[in-house]
Amino acid sequence: MRAVVLIPARYTSSRYPGKPLVPLLGKPMVLWVAELSAKAVGVENVYVATEDQRIADVVTAAGFNAVITTNTCLTGTDRLAEAALQINAEIYVNVQGDEPLVNPDDILLAIKAKQHNMEEVINGYCWISEDEDPDSCNIPKVITTEDNLLVYMSRKALPGYKDIKCAPKRYKKQVCIYAFTSEELSWYKSFGRKSELEFSEDIEILRFLEIGKKIRMFETQPGSLAVDVPEDVAAVEAALKVNKVHYNAK
Repeated sequence: MRAVVLIPARYTSSRYPGKPLVPLLGKPMVLWVAELSAKAVGVENVYVATEDQRIADVVTAAGFNAVITTNTCLTGTDRLAEAALQINAEIYVNVQGDEPLVNPDDILLAIKAKQHNMEEVINGYCWISEDEDPDSCNIPKVITTEDNLLVYMSRKALPGYKDIKCAPKRYKKQVCIYAFTSEELSWYKSFGRKSELEFSEDIEILRFLEIGKKIRMFETQPGSLAVDVPEDVAAVEAALKVNKVHYNAK
């Protein structure tokens, strides 16, 4: 059962144009993600899906695979659906191109979870740390059943509570590692638009709930940091200096 990592990397980001190529400790961010992904599945099973030849050139020069997609994809998952048409595999793992601290062990956990639940979409979560604000709209909060099936995700601090004594002690947040089959990706793209919940929350995984697909969440290691805006770079570089040794990255 072949599992591949697909990294969506869009150059024309509205908040941070050229973000996949931003240098982190002197290396383009997308290569940090690709190298760590390769530790889980091997270089030959890592693909970067992009609409921009500049990103493709950087990726291929470093020895990774690049797949050119259209520039009209609504989300990273739509981009994966396009790329998957060009790649033969049973499991497609989405690792975000702006997550240069992704843990290779978490990628392997996603693959294992998918192998045991082929009829369900797989997505990661971890617990929000004390240094993070649950009310931040930049952190999608995860609400699950007790056996970790997704109920909903929101940029609001959920679950809510009526009385302070019932307030949750901890919140879960989404970690953007997903695992799909080609059929699931095809269903997603064939919806043809962003669903109402997906559009409102700006959380692409919610489209699967709209089409009636179960989403199983699995717990990842804490410490995930993404580069959303230029102001995030300094904190991510500081974390990379520590994790570079831990992950034995190049």
